[in-house]
Amino acid sequence: MSFRPAAAEQVLIDGPAGPLEAVVEEPSAPQEGSRPTVLDGYAVVCHPHPLFGGALSNKVVHTLARAFQGLGLATLRFNFRGVGASAGIHDDGRGEIDDALAAIEWGRQRWPGRRLWLAGFSFGAYVAARSAAVARPERVVLVAPAVSRFDQFRAVPAPQCPWLVVQGDADDLVSVAEVSAWVAGLEPAPELVVLPGVDHYFHGRLHELQNTVVARLG
Repeated sequence: MSFRPAAAEQVLIDGPAGPLEAVVEEPSAPQEGSRPTVLDGYAVVCHPHPLFGGALSNKVVHTLARAFQGLGLATLRFNFRGVGASAGIHDDGRGEIDDALAAIEWGRQRWPGRRLWLAGFSFGAYVAARSAAVARPERVVLVAPAVSRFDQFRAVPAPQCPWLVVQGDADDLVSVAEVSAWVAGLEPAPELVVLPGVDHYFHGRLHELQNTVVARLG
């Protein structure tokens, strides 16, 4: 699909601990000769762990947003509390779930009637999965979900919608075996895509992540 990335719009969202810094991107109109965008929705993308440099500018988060824009979705990336210009302090996942729900609600006001997609990377995958139980998205995408590094992850119920998990088999932070075992015990189970030779941060392989999301969900 051919599209022009939109200019990023900086916004502030009213969060439970104060304003949340966020970036909105609307997909541009299809270029002449390309097929039209196929989806009418918006995607909220959650970034990795704030105490280890996670932010809305993370390359995996940015790549997920680009994939969703290529499918015709508006995207919302935001900083959890205490990150960048977002108010508050890190809350070990509890308050960050509230932050995600605030971002989702902001999106519903911005794009009334559009379907929600929800995504997250690593720690952000935990927040997205937990938020899905309340927000009830149309689709969920989890990348390198930190099932072995966040104890509460194993108690998270499966999203009640079609969902996708993307994992690298050379990830030295999140075990592909543990992700596979976690996925096998869930109902409904996601589609699990394991990318050979890919590490936790998808170094040099971000295009494969983007292509996987577009191919599996487009």
